[in-house]
Amino acid sequence: MASFKYIGRNNNGSQVKGTMEAGNTSAVAEQLVRKNITPVSISILAKNQTESLASKDVSEIFGFNNVSLDELIIFSRQMYALMRSGVPILRAINGMADASTSTTLKKALIDIASQLEGGYTLSSALNQHPEIFGNLFVSLIHVGENTGQLEESFLKLTTYFEREQATRKRIKTALRYPTMVLIALAAALVILNIFVIPTFASMFAKLGAELPLATKFLITSSSFFLNYWPYMLVACIAAYFALKQSLKTEKGRYQWDKRKIKLPIIGSIIERSILARFSHSFGIILKSGIPMTTGLTLVADAVDNSFMQEKIVAMRSAIESGESLLRAAIASTLFTPLVLQMIAVGEETGRVDELLKEVGDYYEREVDYDLSTLTARIEPLLLVVVAAMVLVLALGIFTPMWDMASAMQGK
Repeated sequence: MASFKYIGRNNNGSQVKGTMEAGNTSAVAEQLVRKNITPVSISILAKNQTESLASKDVSEIFGFNNVSLDELIIFSRQMYALMRSGVPILRAINGMADASTSTTLKKALIDIASQLEGGYTLSSALNQHPEIFGNLFVSLIHVGENTGQLEESFLKLTTYFEREQATRKRIKTALRYPTMVLIALAAALVILNIFVIPTFASMFAKLGAELPLATKFLITSSSFFLNYWPYMLVACIAAYFALKQSLKTEKGRYQWDKRKIKLPIIGSIIERSILARFSHSFGIILKSGIPMTTGLTLVADAVDNSFMQEKIVAMRSAIESGESLLRAAIASTLFTPLVLQMIAVGEETGRVDELLKEVGDYYEREVDYDLSTLTARIEPLLLVVVAAMVLVLALGIFTPMWDMASAMQGK
């Protein structure tokens, strides 16, 4: 008997992972079904998966080998072109493996090619690499195989990934200026605490002048920074790794995903970008002929937010109980009245997939507008921070100097 690694979903829609001993993949699937787990991915656990860290690449150990969105776009776009030109799948995959500059993607494509040679379908082979090709990717390829429109599936994936990439770039561009200002402020604080304030502190100490409260605060903070910066650095590093470890747990990830969409200023942007992703991916799935409940399960993974995922799974459960998509959407409290009207029209006319695309475009326009005004909304806060720093420095450093100058003139 061999060891198999499986990924599935229980009756609540939650993801379940594990390993199991069985004779073949069919036996694993049967055992999972008996346990009320719907299998999503089943792959044989190779011996080299238990290898020591010493036998792995440095990039694998530190997690630098993730396949980027750019690489997935190139892969999908070139596969569409090859499929449309009539190139056989196996030859196309081998060609992509030779041309790939990503070590991780190259290894995966070589393995996929060997599985294709062994009689596996493309979707089954892709499903063996869930860390690269998600459930949405695999499902659309599976539909393309069954309908004879594989090239169209790759085109849809290319469009989806390009839209996702464009949204990410817009968010990064909008956050670039505030981030640079915050970095400059942090650098200024470090320089002041290390070089400027200690110089004035020694001068005030020699003169023996009575110092105001603001000056005492600056000197105390500078002294604390100079004496305890190694401990502060260790504390920051420990906090970073503790947060990173917490985000790997279901509870920690859920709490962070819930809170980040409620952050001031940027929370609404994050939420609308997630809803845009949900609408576009759900529309693509429905247009491909995948059942609505199955589509919602796939989209729940695609949104990459466990809080929103819970809401989407609740929508799926409501639809399975006999509710319409509109009623399920209303109960989720995710959508605005305008979007709910669009969903209602889509159900009435049988054009849900088209209306979902319109909903996605609507949310993208909202995100674009919010991003265009993001800098204007953040600038006042940054000005307040800078003004507060200047005020504290003025009161803490220049006030004692003015007092001493006045005292000397009085003499």
